[in-house]
Amino acid sequence: MTVAPATRPAARGGHPVWTSRAGVAFPDLVPRARRRAWVREGLCPDTDLYTLFTARVREHPDRAAVVDDSGTLSYSALGAEVRRVAALFARAGLAAGDVVALRLPDGRDAVAAELAVYAIGAVALPLPPATDDRDTRALLARSRARAAVLASAHRTRAVAELPHVEAVFVPGAGDGHALGLHTPRSRTALPWQPRPVDPYGPARILVSSGSETEPKMVAYSHHALAGGRARYVRSLHPDPAAPPRHLVLVPLASSFGSLGTPVTLAVLGGTLIVASRFDPAGTLRLVAEHRPTHLFAVPTMLRRIAELPPRPGEDTSSLRAVVSSGAALPPAVAQACRRRFGRPVVTVYGSSDGVNCHTAKESHPPGDSVGTPDPAVARIRITGPDGTPPPAGHGGQIEALGPMTPMCYVDSPELNARYRAPGGWVRTGDLGRLDEHGRLHVLGRLKRVVVRGGLNISLAEVEHELGGHPSVAEAVCVPVPDPDLGERLCACVRPAPGTPAPTLTDLTTHLLARGLGRPKHPERLLLLDEMPLGPTGKICYRTLAARASRTGGDGGLGE
Repeated sequence: MTVAPATRPAARGGHPVWTSRAGVAFPDLVPRARRRAWVREGLCPDTDLYTLFTARVREHPDRAAVVDDSGTLSYSALGAEVRRVAALFARAGLAAGDVVALRLPDGRDAVAAELAVYAIGAVALPLPPATDDRDTRALLARSRARAAVLASAHRTRAVAELPHVEAVFVPGAGDGHALGLHTPRSRTALPWQPRPVDPYGPARILVSSGSETEPKMVAYSHHALAGGRARYVRSLHPDPAAPPRHLVLVPLASSFGSLGTPVTLAVLGGTLIVASRFDPAGTLRLVAEHRPTHLFAVPTMLRRIAELPPRPGEDTSSLRAVVSSGAALPPAVAQACRRRFGRPVVTVYGSSDGVNCHTAKESHPPGDSVGTPDPAVARIRITGPDGTPPPAGHGGQIEALGPMTPMCYVDSPELNARYRAPGGWVRTGDLGRLDEHGRLHVLGRLKRVVVRGGLNISLAEVEHELGGHPSVAEAVCVPVPDPDLGERLCACVRPAPGTPAPTLTDLTTHLLARGLGRPKHPERLLLLDEMPLGPTGKICYRTLAARASRTGGDGGLGE
């Protein structure tokens, strides 16, 4: 396959646009003058991520960089591994301007592969673990990824059938169909020299289910990751001079997990502690053995850890804070964590779309406050339906703009038109208000999603596929509260006349055949004679959610 060389940024509609070697455009919807001002103010380093990482290697080569299931890897050892993998990528023909998809278990291979993508000037597309085959194909097709680095379990026919994916790497020695990350030949140093990388250009694509029928891809520049996202993580540390040790329980490929490789390692020079899978008791052992300063997790993980009975001699004294994001943290879980760890619990309101606010600087945030926005990370404003500010104290849509603001949605001009406002502002799709002290209160969602244990599930996607079942005349999905996962998905179904009413097993079997992974399947079913309608004649989602919550979605017909 012949691809055009990556272009230098060209102006289009007043915005610089980078184009991948496969022809995918990455416009930066934040005005260049604003980006440059953030650099001048010291809010963003005018340096790419790999250059920042190599500076950390020189500063402290013997410091622990990664702690994973295989042990501890120093900065010097990780630096050598990154150069080796970058040479493998270069030898396979990858170069600046390529998109490289990554789907590996959390650990040194995932970290080295991501840093190697930055090293060759390419764009990393980490795929979260919940990404099913259907989404994998869609993401690789829309990004026109030129290579994929996959655990063997994820080498699917969907990837093999995409002609633009010219190279597939797997851990180990490889085979006749995939290149190996660890072939005997590749264990020795290969000739490779880094080339200058534009820090204003795309570095990493964050994947979000959001409310769309396909996952959204959000492109971040080196500046936005090393500037705004790093500043939010740095602000969590009471002693900025002490090297951070981050125990990250969420997948590194997730939006929340992006604080790992590009921030903890490349910018902050700290130690990244990960495990290939989450285990509550194992987490406490990791805390005692590896002495993290911060623990990052979603509320469901924190609840499961806090509910474990304390072990004799349990030591969590190294922790300075517990950080929760990905879903709303119930007050009872926050209190249980404070009792268990004896440390502050920081809640973060954020998303892959480029919004961030947290409670690290507030000892007792009132009510539903998610903290005071930090302009050095992202300014927050509230807008009404017409885009103008509502009266003081009133609610509206939350919008964000700051050094962490992403460039654009990838290959999605319709999403850029819907979610980006003039001047680079991001429309979050969430409702909120700013109180008289400037604190942000999140009031709800405009987007239709279920947040199950930190995973965003698009209701529109599931509804679309349920509609193809022969026994379904109409299907609407709603969230129902759950004490463990926060929310679960309930399918509200009007059966097709003359057909047997479908069971939950019927529906999940159908969805699996349609390529939807199990994490997206409904776990509750509510059968209805008719869908409830609101005053305008549209389906009333609030009524459906209330019915589903009252009945437990047990499959009963009607009320």
